[in-house]
Amino acid sequence: MLETQFPELLPFLAVGLFGSGSECFGYDDVTSQDHDFEPGFCIFLPGEDVVSRRDAFLLERAYAKLPRSFMGYKRSVLSPVGGNRHGVLRTAEFFNRTVGSVDGTLDLMQWLSLPEQALAEATNGKLFFDRYGEVSDIREKLRCFPEGIRRKRLAGHLLLMAQAGQYNYTRCLKHGETAAAQLAAVEYVKSTLSVLFLLNRRYQPYYKWVFRALRELPEGEKYAKILEELLTTGNTETEAKQKAETIENLSASISSMLNDQDLTARRGDDLERLAYSVNDGIQDGELRNMHVLAAV
Repeated sequence: MLETQFPELLPFLAVGLFGSGSECFGYDDVTSQDHDFEPGFCIFLPGEDVVSRRDAFLLERAYAKLPRSFMGYKRSVLSPVGGNRHGVLRTAEFFNRTVGSVDGTLDLMQWLSLPEQALAEATNGKLFFDRYGEVSDIREKLRCFPEGIRRKRLAGHLLLMAQAGQYNYTRCLKHGETAAAQLAAVEYVKSTLSVLFLLNRRYQPYYKWVFRALRELPEGEKYAKILEELLTTGNTETEAKQKAETIENLSASISSMLNDQDLTARRGDDLERLAYSVNDGIQDGELRNMHVLAAV
């Protein structure tokens, strides 16, 4: 359709499927078909100075006239929850809505505060072709955290791992606060997940897909099993002893990965000390001197 009806626009178009939604991560299944499930893709346009409003309207009409079903799946007749995710989109509007920048340039505070799921949505999925190059350039800018930002986020989550897992879990149990102990275990798991994704230089997706994405990382199946046990087991004396041991073993594994990536020269499994060591390695003075939890 694009080649036959819009040959003069092809040099300025990009076509792909990425953004919000399980289909953009490749996670669609039977359950996904209850909402926002349809055959579809995105046509990205540069600004109106390159592709006019009229041409954009004609592209929208042409997209709307595509077959109502594909490979047995029907296109949705309702607007998707959360707004338009397929069809004709202005590149600048898409990225501004997703990460708050029309061209992928982020300042220090944006890098510090943007949820990882937003960055995951800007860089997931596939770009089928990009004749103009604008979308590719933006996605490359956003592909991974700058090293200083990665370190700052790592330092913050390592500190939270230490507080929740290595300190507060057993302390809460000594106080007889089993519910608080379980909350500490949950906080430890959440921060451990963040650390594992940061160490693998991959953005963490929306929480309901995080274990699915974790299993795709190196040794991800192993870590998913460990973290799931921390989340789902109780806090009887026997279970609590096993949990505390699991937390220490997992913390030691994280410590080893930090050393392997030369993120710290400090040895040992004290994650609080390691957190400050990772932070001390940030080259940018302004970023290094911010509170260690500034990025979490």
